[in-house]
Amino acid sequence: MTEAVLDKTSEQLADSARKISRATTAFVDAMDESIETMKHAAKRGGDAVEEFMEENTQRVKRHPVETVVTAFAGGFLLGGLVSWLVRRR
Repeated sequence: MTEAVLDKTSEQLADSARKISRATTAFVDAMDESIETMKHAAKRGGDAVEEFMEENTQRVKRHPVETVVTAFAGGFLLGGLVSWLVRRR
């Protein structure tokens, strides 16, 4: 009887070890995949920012007067908003 209990216990321990090993492998695979996905997303994001900056640089070169006027108007409005918020308090 004792041998039967020991055999069942050892079988259950071996089965549990196999399940833990499979779960660990699945977890590591999922982590590796998510790291690769994050790397690709970061690269795409960096490429998008670089492209955005290049487009804006070209737009400023093509339309310098409009750019200066827009920047001045934006600064003027932002300054007015800040001044209004400061005076309110």
